[in-house]
Amino acid sequence: MIRLYFYPATAAMIPHIVLEEIGEPYERVLVDRAAGAHKHPDFLGLNPNGLLPVLTDGNLVLYETAAIVLHLCDMHPGAFLAPALRTAERAHFYKWLVWLTSTLQTTLIVYFYPERWVNEGNEQGSAEVKAQAEMRVAALLEQLDAELARTGGPWFMGAKYTALDAYVFTLCRWTRNFSMQAPARSRPLLGPYLQRMLARPALQRVIAHEELAPPLV
Repeated sequence: MIRLYFYPATAAMIPHIVLEEIGEPYERVLVDRAAGAHKHPDFLGLNPNGLLPVLTDGNLVLYETAAIVLHLCDMHPGAFLAPALRTAERAHFYKWLVWLTSTLQTTLIVYFYPERWVNEGNEQGSAEVKAQAEMRVAALLEQLDAELARTGGPWFMGAKYTALDAYVFTLCRWTRNFSMQAPARSRPLLGPYLQRMLARPALQRVIAHEELAPPLV
């Protein structure tokens, strides 16, 4: 049985969406991050970094969201959540998967935790880091909007829904409370795209499982 260790509204939402799209049985294991459960020795035995998500599949223990997503795509090829191997489309799938996790998500982490990049107590420096990160994320959102224009939608890679859509939705959702820059929903193509994502039954189930409150995007 696959187990997904998660906490609501975190990066664990990405494989959560993918699992619901696959439609095979799996178990959700809530790790109460608010109570520090992600730093408990039992959880650190699964992921010594103390981060979510973690996925177990039999004896296999995986952390790092992109690795989990690729594993799920490979183990469930009939779900068609990734382009065929040895194709240009698959290469672009890898490119965007890496970009989403190492460029957009990394910059969003700087936005949410700016104090990690300055000396303790440096509130002015923290505010400057946060503002710069928000500006950088805004530019990256424009890149996503441009890619939707290039592929013609309705999904990120074009006509076919892929696991990248779970990534794009989750990270765009994290911008919903931007104060200085416009959130993802304000972009001409990202806005309608996010609404199409919200209409998918798999995502509706994830929202219910994680008990997410409005605004959803």
